Amino acid sequence: MTITVGHDSAGTRKTLEAGGKTVAYYSIPAAEAAGLGDFSKLPAALKVVLENMLRFEDGKTVTQDDIKAFSDWAANGGKGDRELAYRPARVLMQDFTGVPAVVDLAAMRDGIKALGGDAQKINPLNPVDLVIDHSVMIDEFGNPRAFQMNVDREYERNMERYTFLKWGQTAFNNFRVVPPGTGICHQVNLEYLSQTVWTDEDQHGETVAYPDTLVGTDSHTTMVNGAAVLGWGVGGIEAEAAMLGQPISMLIPEVVGFKLTGAMMEGTTGTDLVLKVVEMLRAKGVVGKFVEFYGEGLDKLPLADRATIANMAPEYGATCGFFPIDGETLRYLRNTGRDEDRIALVEAYAKANGMWRDADYAPVYTDTLELDMGTIVPAISGPKRPQDYVALTAAAPAFEKVVADFRGIDISGDAKDMAAEGPAATKPVNIHKTASVEGEDYELRDGSVVIASITSCTNTSNPYVMIGAGLVARKAAALGLTRKPWVKTSLAPGSQVVSAYLEAAGLQEDLDKVGFNLVGYGCTTCIGNSGPLQPEISKAINENDLIATSVLSGNRNFEGRISPDVRANYLASPPLVVVYALAGDMNIDITSEPIGQTPDGKDVYLKDIWPTTQEVAELVEQTVTREAFQSKYADVFKGDEKWQGVEVPQQETYDWPATSTYIQNPPYFQGMGKDKGAITNIEGARVLALLGDMITTDHISPAGSFKDTTPAGQYLVERQVPVREFNSYGSRRGNHEVMMRGTFANIRIKNEMLDGVEGGYTKGPDGNQTSIYDAAMAYKEAGTPLVIFGGEQYGAGSSRDWAAKGTALLGVKAVIAESFERIHRSNLVGMGVIPFEFTGGDTRKSLGLKGDESVSISGLDTVQPLQEVPCTITYADGSTKEITLKCRIDTAIEVEYIEHGGVLHYVLRNLAQAPVAAE
Repeated sequence: MTITVGHDSAGTRKTLEAGGKTVAYYSIPAAEAAGLGDFSKLPAALKVVLENMLRFEDGKTVTQDDIKAFSDWAANGGKGDRELAYRPARVLMQDFTGVPAVVDLAAMRDGIKALGGDAQKINPLNPVDLVIDHSVMIDEFGNPRAFQMNVDREYERNMERYTFLKWGQTAFNNFRVVPPGTGICHQVNLEYLSQTVWTDEDQHGETVAYPDTLVGTDSHTTMVNGAAVLGWGVGGIEAEAAMLGQPISMLIPEVVGFKLTGAMMEGTTGTDLVLKVVEMLRAKGVVGKFVEFYGEGLDKLPLADRATIANMAPEYGATCGFFPIDGETLRYLRNTGRDEDRIALVEAYAKANGMWRDADYAPVYTDTLELDMGTIVPAISGPKRPQDYVALTAAAPAFEKVVADFRGIDISGDAKDMAAEGPAATKPVNIHKTASVEGEDYELRDGSVVIASITSCTNTSNPYVMIGAGLVARKAAALGLTRKPWVKTSLAPGSQVVSAYLEAAGLQEDLDKVGFNLVGYGCTTCIGNSGPLQPEISKAINENDLIATSVLSGNRNFEGRISPDVRANYLASPPLVVVYALAGDMNIDITSEPIGQTPDGKDVYLKDIWPTTQEVAELVEQTVTREAFQSKYADVFKGDEKWQGVEVPQQETYDWPATSTYIQNPPYFQGMGKDKGAITNIEGARVLALLGDMITTDHISPAGSFKDTTPAGQYLVERQVPVREFNSYGSRRGNHEVMMRGTFANIRIKNEMLDGVEGGYTKGPDGNQTSIYDAAMAYKEAGTPLVIFGGEQYGAGSSRDWAAKGTALLGVKAVIAESFERIHRSNLVGMGVIPFEFTGGDTRKSLGLKGDESVSISGLDTVQPLQEVPCTITYADGSTKEITLKCRIDTAIEVEYIEHGGVLHYVLRNLAQAPVAAE
């Protein structure tokens, strides 16, 4: 690939020798010598962004004033508001978000031809890697054939999507696909794709070294920051613009320094550490900020643990959680099979450009907080948010409160005190429900663990916790323990390397014995692909309204995400997932009560099966080898026979199959003119939904399964798709008709316009309850614009672009909330929907909103970034109230995006006006 660099008017381009080669690079010390400012105290994460400015400085898109702004940032104590045009080196995708992105690119090729442009203009200019990891579902589990049967079923369900992606691989330049069954995109990125320092030829034919940077269409792209690669999640919309050469518009972020001291204690894991970090940073408030980890504690923190912490940046709300380059970075690169010349370059580059962390590393931060890792204790988080931290010793009594809250029972006073004493104490009457299971000799009750899943890049990338889980299984199996019969167990590693070292250690056999057979390589339970429960178990749960639980080693436990049968979901380390599968019940205090019995009736306790830190470390040292990584990644793009057998047409534009229920040409660019429009005021909009706090992108656009009674289900039934073939919302993101019908359709979402109703419902124009989709279509037919009201942290969670696309296609013109999460706000703007925030202490509650109001917002025809504008709310009785809203169009380029109707329309018009390529 060729990288087009700026003209370097400040003379910051220098040369560097490493690994026997000479490369050019853009020197931060040279920028200081040129009088552009003092950058010595910048955090390493910001130095990566600064280098980007030096490399692309052209006097237009990037100026010397942009470079000087970093010096001002440091001088102002980590504060700045300069808007930057940032260009990441590459883009990472997974198939749930990648399919709609490739659909958009294919539609843009049609659109640019309609505008008289050249279809070849629609090509990624930056490298794009798409890893198919979100599609495998756990239909089969707990037996040796589970993996192959799940893979076979995956291809049956998804062949249309895979054919389309393989067409994209042949049709577009700079676009590679990692086939199904290989691993999870973030783990493949960490273990293989990322290089920490990247090299490319520039337009002059010279090799240039620069920091490895990326954006990804998945919020957990941040995982790779553990290896000092600056990356974060964006919506597919923004990623498409980036791959087409559009810079990412961003303000110089605040950087919160998180100092780690001490060392982890015996019996604790990196998962326990990250759950505490999430709790602390959520309480701190780091939305829209970088977090950089520093301190002497990093000397004792393996890169696998760093990656776990970086992975969960979306859960603590930050743009990213960054770890600077140090000796541990080099050790990891070497151990995972990177080229020795590359490792030498990483070290030389980091030291030459002030990005190396040593004992004297002490940058300026906007704010700081500190954690002694010696205080970390085993923990879980739940029942519905990653920041709901619970020390393991308090897990059982805390679940008592969860049951009471679900049931609406007050356990205050003496009853609450008894509950706090633990599960052995007398329980308040009628707190727990129980139910027999047809044809089985056991009962379920509130707290029965029905799903225990070792899954997700967050933890399966970490050999310490995976080996730990295997050792728990080995010790348990030796004592005659196995999973409880009602627990659906699964093991879905993030890469084939994990299987290699588990097998080398002999631990996969032990995991098999307790029910954790390999079910696939992919996200599975963490993304909602947990698959169906045994029908009798599902029936017992739903008919008796039980609060069934899941325990997973993932990063997300939002409502309605894991399984429609499960109401309480807990995040835990892989070893604890195994323990809870053995115990089978969240009411058991696994720190003090027996988790099972041997065949001769002897009680088994946690201490009997928990491995020591030394046991884990020794096996990691023996089995996690450089050779294993090199072997498993040797043919990473080749795939198995099934993938190689997928046949695709060789053509420039896609031949959209009219009958497909997976892939359809979206309406975004159809009938689009050559000229942009103008931003218009919103007049007489009606309220489609009135929503509360922490409305996640899962609430807005669920990824999991859906029933035939839903609008999306009805759409498929009308097209003769049997329920067994519905697959999931996530797998059908290439079809806007399904996704529009699935917007705001989460089974747990609560529209406050309706009293106590769960699911995707609202009031239609006639005032009667109906589905959100049907109401939106009725309003659209009447020409009535729509708004959504929300609370705090609106749009938290995944980088899901369909949460914005679906909102736009339903006819919503504005979302008004107390605060927005970063990615979703950007996605709304990218789809032409304007985000607004309340000001002056106003909220939906203080305004007494019921959802029968009409809303008008003026001042938009002359709007400037972050401008405050007047809004008139007209109540049902005819009274009105004037309030002021803050328009969250944050930058000048975003104003243009809205004028064009969205970022892709902006890019498409610009490309259409560019000269047509020569034949």
